[in-house]
Amino acid sequence: MRFRPLPVRSTVRLRRPVDIWHKPALSAVVALGVPDLVLLGLGRLDLVLYTSAGAMCALYAHGLPYAARARTLPWVVLGMVASLAVALTAASLVTSAAVLVVLASLLAAVHKMVCDAARIGPPGNLILTFIAASAFFVPQRPAEVLPHTGLALATGAFAWLVCMAPALVRPRGPERIATARALEAAAGLLRARAEADAAPPADAAPPAGVTEPAGVAHARHATAAAVNAAWHALFLVPARTPEAAAARAGLERLLVRAESALGGVPRDATAEADRLGEWARELRSGRPLPEVALTAAEAEELAGVAWEFGVVLEPGMALRAGVGEPRPRTAGGRSTGRPAVDPSGLRRPAPGRPRGVRAVVGRLRPGSPLLPIGARVAVGCVLAGWVSMAVGVGHPYWAVVTAASIYQANTTLSWQRAFQRTLGNLLGLALFTALLPVFRTGHLAMIVLALAFQLGAEAMISRNYWLGSVCVTPMALLLTEFGRPLPAGTLIADRWLDTVVGAAVGLVCCVLVTNRRASDRIDRALERVAEAEAAASRLLADGPAAPPGSARSAGEHTGAHARGEQRADADGAGTAREGAHGTHGRGRPDGVDGAGWACEAGWAREALAGSLVELREAVEVAAGEWWQRALPEERIARAERQGHRTLAVLVRRLAAPALAA
Repeated sequence: MRFRPLPVRSTVRLRRPVDIWHKPALSAVVALGVPDLVLLGLGRLDLVLYTSAGAMCALYAHGLPYAARARTLPWVVLGMVASLAVALTAASLVTSAAVLVVLASLLAAVHKMVCDAARIGPPGNLILTFIAASAFFVPQRPAEVLPHTGLALATGAFAWLVCMAPALVRPRGPERIATARALEAAAGLLRARAEADAAPPADAAPPAGVTEPAGVAHARHATAAAVNAAWHALFLVPARTPEAAAARAGLERLLVRAESALGGVPRDATAEADRLGEWARELRSGRPLPEVALTAAEAEELAGVAWEFGVVLEPGMALRAGVGEPRPRTAGGRSTGRPAVDPSGLRRPAPGRPRGVRAVVGRLRPGSPLLPIGARVAVGCVLAGWVSMAVGVGHPYWAVVTAASIYQANTTLSWQRAFQRTLGNLLGLALFTALLPVFRTGHLAMIVLALAFQLGAEAMISRNYWLGSVCVTPMALLLTEFGRPLPAGTLIADRWLDTVVGAAVGLVCCVLVTNRRASDRIDRALERVAEAEAAASRLLADGPAAPPGSARSAGEHTGAHARGEQRADADGAGTAREGAHGTHGRGRPDGVDGAGWACEAGWAREALAGSLVELREAVEVAAGEWWQRALPEERIARAERQGHRTLAVLVRRLAAPALAA
């Protein structure tokens, strides 16, 4: 067993804001502001809690392409409305505050597990738990439950419209941003390699099993995760029309170029990093897709790789799914631009894997690492609520919300969140106290300030959670002011007690209820990496056969491709791996069809990259648990090193024909 100290300095350090913070921020302001102004005109601001329940669904799914967003947001709205209905029903039937705390805690645990299993992304379970926990302690009559949930459903539908409205202006914005992130990560990897190559050699020998500097390894993992996320985003983009297929194919070519950084395709690292960064800026600006240009040397080398897939590239030809097609031309013989793209030639996710609801249910199966986290949330929220009641707080929902909000993937992250939440709430209470005279001037001022706090929370929470909490706290207090105004002293004192109690009790439960399955997740991740790496190695060994009568000989291309792969492996391991992967099966008369091989190799790339990303996530989660068996660090380093090498060879084999296109 090992014990790890908890960090302090990194807990309050500010980061760069998320690149799309303004999208959920503006969506939430519109989705909240319109119903609030309508209620102000009707004189029914006591209903703000119910309209806010649906409106806050506008914070979700902004990283998804619009087709996937249109399917995901209804599930978020239904989850919010169902949670609100349960809470209001309990509030109308149950009179015991202690029982309400238990019910709110159990619902908070469900929110945490389902949101983590669905990988819904920010803001996760927090908004659902905040609204539901508040509703448990709102005076309610049974006859009011249905109309109040109806209000939440109506504003949830309006939030869906608000979130889908940008599709009218930039219908391909989310997938362009995902591709831009991959390009930027690849540029960072290339710069890290260039800096490592330029640095003087260290006096001390690197640790056993370490073949690259820590900065390069971190950049490689970040690039693999960004590229993997971008591919999954593109897989969610439908290509039902030639225009949509052409737009997605252009993004795929850019993503392949970013992915080639993982494969170590030999280029001028600094120039290539600048080029990738410029392409990323063009994608974000909404300008036409940039063309992927090749140097003469790259075209020469890639033409040989394209031949391996059964295509003889000629000037003006494009490769698609193993078939060379000439670009469309006008009557005068001039090229009309990009070739027509058949949607069947686009990359697609591997078949047979559970997706959607089936995937969520599968991640919650018995033995899932999410179950201990759910137990932490349930136990911690119950105890926090009961302790809050014991010290005299009449409505301890904020203690439940605080306890639920601090539970992260491991003890270290939970400690950081507890510290950040306490600090942010203290500063937020001070801000609320300072602005109290403004709040009392009228309801319109309260609405304007609440929307300003919502905008500020989204702008700052990605820099650090404590900074965002400075705005979240007064905004949450304003929601209670609309329905049931309380004396300022009582409101601030209760919120302070709830914050301290919730954070302290929640953190104690987090330490006591350890996630002993975190190490088991590493074992399963290592097995998946080994399986994916073996499958990729078999595909590389059984590459596509040489077509009879082709323009190049197998020996010519094998030698050129092997030289490129040998240059890419800094430690020389690429030579042996190319011998195993690059030459077997190429001259066999019964070789694999190029298009079919490319399809299977794409699936193998997806599986290997995904398993490597999952392994790194599992290692980081387990490393943050304070009480855990020793990690198999040598096995982890060996699996990651071998997996990334195989992924590099596979990426080079897949990237070359696509770049040649």
